[in-house]
Amino acid sequence: MTTRLETLIDQGTGREPADIVLKGGKFFDLVTGELVASDIAICGDRIVGTCGDYTGKTEIDISGKIVVPGFIDTHLHIESSLVTPHEFDRCVLPYGVTTAICDPHEIANVIGEEGIRYFLDSSLETIMDIRVQLSSCVPATHLETAGADLPIEKLLPFRDHPKVIGLAEFMNFPGVIHKDPICLAKLDAFYGDHIDGHAPLLRGNDLNGYLAAGIRTEHESTTAEEALEKIRKGMHVLVREGSVSKDLEALMPIITERLSPYLALCTDDRNPLDIAEQGHLDYMIRTAIKAGVEPLAIYRAASISAAKAFGLTDRGLVAPGWRADLVIVDTLENCKAEIVFSAGRRVTDELFATRKPIAPVGLDSVKARPVQAMQFGVPYSESETPVIGVMPGKIITEHRRYRLPAAGNQAGVDLDRDIIKVAVIERHGKNGNHANGFVQGFGLKKGAIASTVGHDSHNICVVGVSEDDMALAANRLGEINGGFVVVEDGRVTGEIALPIAGLMSLEPYEWVRDTLHDLRKHAYALGTTLEEPFLQVAFLPLPVIPHLKISDRGMVDVDKFQLI
Repeated sequence: MTTRLETLIDQGTGREPADIVLKGGKFFDLVTGELVASDIAICGDRIVGTCGDYTGKTEIDISGKIVVPGFIDTHLHIESSLVTPHEFDRCVLPYGVTTAICDPHEIANVIGEEGIRYFLDSSLETIMDIRVQLSSCVPATHLETAGADLPIEKLLPFRDHPKVIGLAEFMNFPGVIHKDPICLAKLDAFYGDHIDGHAPLLRGNDLNGYLAAGIRTEHESTTAEEALEKIRKGMHVLVREGSVSKDLEALMPIITERLSPYLALCTDDRNPLDIAEQGHLDYMIRTAIKAGVEPLAIYRAASISAAKAFGLTDRGLVAPGWRADLVIVDTLENCKAEIVFSAGRRVTDELFATRKPIAPVGLDSVKARPVQAMQFGVPYSESETPVIGVMPGKIITEHRRYRLPAAGNQAGVDLDRDIIKVAVIERHGKNGNHANGFVQGFGLKKGAIASTVGHDSHNICVVGVSEDDMALAANRLGEINGGFVVVEDGRVTGEIALPIAGLMSLEPYEWVRDTLHDLRKHAYALGTTLEEPFLQVAFLPLPVIPHLKISDRGMVDVDKFQLI
């Protein structure tokens, strides 16, 4: 009986017809940068022939088209797409993303090991290759209340799973630098394996100490100068362009042929509405090329450089023996995926129908106590009050201070200066914490927006002008088991239910996309000037991103890593 290896050799040499042959096109050689006219022969899940003529059991005419390696998203939280892994697969794979390296950090912060297991089970069924990094920081910090706690003892049982790559983004960089025992235990257990980083604005000797712990990749560079220092110090920089965090333009100066072996692409957080309107990694590629980036540099970052950074040695080139993750595009510049192959399988609706469904988890995770309008008050002070300064397109926020107007004995909103209220309410049923503060930059003139997507602990976060509307929005989230809610003048005008851990919908991605479109309109009706207000709300409680944030415990000075 002929072995698989023998069949690969026979089809590669041409002694037997290949399973599939792509004929009449060219492939982009990411070694030389040339477009090579050639047949491409596929046997099972492998490429077996290039730079020659082949016959195939199935032959596909791709005349005038270009074949490139499948794209690799090197860092994302699938939960933040607001759909299940199966729906993410169906949504994103047709855009050419054949590998996604995810951190189930969001669901793990809500329901712990059950959330990681849900993602691992799903990854065994999806058509795209979903790889999982084990969430390193649950809870992310001592400054917030999470729904779960994952010390190293709870992570190690997952370590040998076939879809696990290593340890996910290590966000507690102060804990690393100051040798926190819990941090060191996790780093020591995974030392020598892949450890992903998360160190915004970290420079100099502190960065050296962080890297000395064995951390090799990172996606938080927001300037070319910061990224270049990290590359010089041996770090592989992941260029990010998501729904909120948009760093591609700032990092374009380093996306060169010389530096491309040390770069990769990621989205981190991108919702189905933005994917439908713009695309995914394909959007990053064509945007970069349009701005003058060499195609060879950006396509390398999207595939072979990404694969090498994470030890995926079987993908990233159109070459014999490599995994048949292929994207047939119209032109390199336009990067429109016309045909996609995932492990040698042509991506079709029928292929998605072969997947085994995975039962949802975390359907009762919103356990917040009902709140009243009076709980959103902030005592008036004649001194300056800390205000979170939102910067569009970034999750970094500024630490601003203002004297606020008085409303009786309470500090009031200041619409002339775009300062409104923000609150975080503990929703895991642990302590009932409720913290209030102020935020600038949303543009709201009325109403409130609330969310159970609140990185990283995913408590309820609500911003608003009216305390009555803020209370209504927060309480409505409990009734729908999590999601996003928009309230205007005492009534709910828009909502989307995300009952899987308060993070993901049970519905198809098309429904989520259309609902988000309507929800965004309702948010715009409140006056918001932000392109993506819901994810901007979600990042206000993230106390590992400078400079000022808010958690259920209070306002957080991230630079000092303490409550104020």
